[in-house]
Amino acid sequence: MMKFGTRTVGAIGAAGISLFAALPAWAQDTALQAPETAAAPVVHPGDNAWMMTSTLLVLMMILPGLALFYGGLTRSKNMLSTMTQIGGVACLAMLLWVMYGYGLAFGPEGNDFISWGKFFLSGVTPASLADTFSDDKISEYVFISFQMTFAAITVALVLGALVERMKFSAVMVFAAVWLTIAYFPIAHMVWAGSGLLFKAGALDFAGGTVVHINAGVSALVASFFLGKRRGYPTEPMPPHSLTLTMVGTGLLWVGWFGFNAGSALQADGSAGLAMINTFVATASAGLFWMLTERVMGHKGSALGWCSGIIAGLVAVTPAAGNSGPFGAIILGAVASVVCFFFVSVVKPKLGYDDSLDAFGIHGIGGMIGAMGTGIVYQPGLGGPGDGSVGMGAQLGIQLYAVIVAIVWAAVGTVIAILVAKALTGLRVSQEVEQEGLDLGEHGERAYN
Repeated sequence: MMKFGTRTVGAIGAAGISLFAALPAWAQDTALQAPETAAAPVVHPGDNAWMMTSTLLVLMMILPGLALFYGGLTRSKNMLSTMTQIGGVACLAMLLWVMYGYGLAFGPEGNDFISWGKFFLSGVTPASLADTFSDDKISEYVFISFQMTFAAITVALVLGALVERMKFSAVMVFAAVWLTIAYFPIAHMVWAGSGLLFKAGALDFAGGTVVHINAGVSALVASFFLGKRRGYPTEPMPPHSLTLTMVGTGLLWVGWFGFNAGSALQADGSAGLAMINTFVATASAGLFWMLTERVMGHKGSALGWCSGIIAGLVAVTPAAGNSGPFGAIILGAVASVVCFFFVSVVKPKLGYDDSLDAFGIHGIGGMIGAMGTGIVYQPGLGGPGDGSVGMGAQLGIQLYAVIVAIVWAAVGTVIAILVAKALTGLRVSQEVEQEGLDLGEHGERAYN
């Protein structure tokens, strides 16, 4: 079959040459000089299918992944409240995203800090293509949906520091204001072509600054304004179901492949690199957290494994497509040890009530990942960089991005929490907190 095919193609080619030679000279010149018409960009089916899949994987991270992870870490009387808050803010974020969030983050006109246009998705049609910085395009609706899930999970992560004492109405008001003045601008600054940090050359493959530093710092600031849970830290407040937390951890890890590999916006080698890094950095972090527990004189625990897994996922997020696999392993290990230190040593010493360690893991892990990306990106360390920007220069850019994200998130959180306090008040009553927010805020119980 191969020989027949080759002979057939050769015969057709020879016939074409003979016909071309028979043309008049002017016709030959015209044929040779006729310019090729560039094909209009169209949706790449494979890339589009991968991005639709990635979007659903990120949704799975929120519900049920994060809801189970956070819910299992709370006391049983607050299980449904925690899950309902996550579901509520996720739905709110999706609606605000299509109303004006996408326009503020990725609109056609913009400056260093914000963009505008395409509000209520004006002008977006099934034929619209997303600008993916490559010749292969995806549907703009798919890109909008993908980024929408990022906004939804980021605001949900903040709640990890606020559970078991904040009113549901206050949570919703806070989320609306915070998304508008904190998340949407930072997403623009980091990922939009006209954004401040994008133009500065900051590396953030899938959201170390946009998602984790933003959420972690905001969680810490909001927890100071909200105050400690009643009885903290003198009363024991252990997780009520590490089984559910471990199930949530597994769902988060699986969904994170959409988060990280999906951020390549193509089913290509960069997505493959992000995929293997999401495996190995996370595996390294999970083991190193338990090893650190043993070194500190404790038993390696299920809670420690879950915490290490999340710390590794957080740290590798900005480096997913910006590191070689062995750089990712080191990054996961370092993040795990440092996050352990903040959760077990720094938080008790300072006395703040970051209920589920949103700052200790997402904030600190995000900072380690953002700074570490400047190191592991270098080609001499196995990274995909071309060496045009030296390590010192890149670390300076990364530090600049981290500082901007910290300051912007902190200021935005102060404003959002004060607006919520003025409109609804922040905390539930002492009686509701005592009986649990499941009954007091929602009129139902997780368990009979």
